[in-house]
Amino acid sequence: MSANNDSIQKTLLVAILLCLVCSVIVAGAAVSLKPMQQANKAKDMRQNILAAAGILQSGVSIDEQFKQITTRIVNLEEGRYATDEELAEIKAAGLDPQNYDQRKASKTTGISVALDPEKDIASIKRQAEFAPVYMIEKDGEVEKMILPVHGYGLWSTLYGFLALEGDMETIIGLGFYSHAETPGLGGEVDNPVWKAKWNGKKLHDSDGDLAISVVKGGAEPGNLNQVDALSGATLTSRGVDNLVKFWVGQYGFGKFLTHLQEQGA
Repeated sequence: MSANNDSIQKTLLVAILLCLVCSVIVAGAAVSLKPMQQANKAKDMRQNILAAAGILQSGVSIDEQFKQITTRIVNLEEGRYATDEELAEIKAAGLDPQNYDQRKASKTTGISVALDPEKDIASIKRQAEFAPVYMIEKDGEVEKMILPVHGYGLWSTLYGFLALEGDMETIIGLGFYSHAETPGLGGEVDNPVWKAKWNGKKLHDSDGDLAISVVKGGAEPGNLNQVDALSGATLTSRGVDNLVKFWVGQYGFGKFLTHLQEQGA
């Protein structure tokens, strides 16, 4: 009598072997493609930094354009550039200071802290103690400063960059490279027309108080501290308002920006 090739045991064996082979193929592809994925991620990040600063050129290599950018790590609590000892601390935590991942650092014990809910207006919960900044310098002076910012909107955490003039006061641009807000509503944070409304706005009022804000109903004509809210996207607009205020405030880059202004003065 011939063996029953349709037995449950043989069917399961074939299924298991097929799953193992597929797993090996997928795992191999993931490993082999990882360097390419990381390179593409880095390129996209650089492109967004250049775009926020208003200097992105079409038809020119992103890597070539990025040569004008200087990257430094900042100690947020003390508002200064990180020391060699602190860079070593970052490396000891398993992160590369040369390609510092702030998002990963915010989840790394020893170089991140849980935020007090009263201070956490951006709803990020944990904050890395160090953050990267991107600068364009000329003759030893900072012409433009690009800051990484993030915070919660309606459905997602928005990750982007805020670019400032060398006075550390005037906004050049704001753009987000990652979010999951509603297309046509909160997703309008990507609309070039709305992003252009940030250009030339000021972080502080004439008294030196932090005053930049996203205003529901529209900014007052001529008011350099107000930006129109997104139509039909109240919570996303509020999220953008909060994240910008957080990152240019005392718990974000506020101390660092003040120190640069004082040095410039």
